[in-house]
Amino acid sequence: MPADSADRKSLWVVSELGLPAIVKACVSCRSTRHRPSGKFRVNANGKLLDVWLLIGCELCGRTSKIPVHERVHVTALDHDRLVMFETNDPAMVRTLAMDAALAGRAGHRLDWTGTWRLDTDMPFYDLQSEDTASLEVLVRFELPVPVRVEKLLRTGFGLSRTAVRELVGSGRVRLPVAVDAKVRADFTLFVE
Repeated sequence: MPADSADRKSLWVVSELGLPAIVKACVSCRSTRHRPSGKFRVNANGKLLDVWLLIGCELCGRTSKIPVHERVHVTALDHDRLVMFETNDPAMVRTLAMDAALAGRAGHRLDWTGTWRLDTDMPFYDLQSEDTASLEVLVRFELPVPVRVEKLLRTGFGLSRTAVRELVGSGRVRLPVAVDAKVRADFTLFVE
């Protein structure tokens, strides 16, 4: 394509394939992988509430609890949020299953392996040619999966790690963050 043609835009979407595994030791077996059961347990003791996200071991099926709220006064919890817990709201389960801050407080980690794929609307674009229009790529995230920028570029452009690093090093690909950084939120990159 001639260099004087209009600049192009492309959309890359980090699409959700599933929720991350919750990595924590099972008390019944040797497994460390759990999945959300889709349910909460709400326990009231007078005017104090405890709320747990229920998870199941992938190997033995044992149910465990992740504390969401502990000993919180009933009036301190937003009524709509409480209703979401009591009705096992799927959106709330999804949100809390991906919450890195909750994982840190509860002492488990999230394993994002196999939870995403990159969907692109990339037309044919020869990155080796000097005679191309510039390209603006908007990267959107359907879920906050931490992905290395280099991996996104390798997947999106179908290039090797070396080729990606050469393009970034030469300034041909301009990034808002380092190529080896992990991102989990929308950003834009440019190819000159």
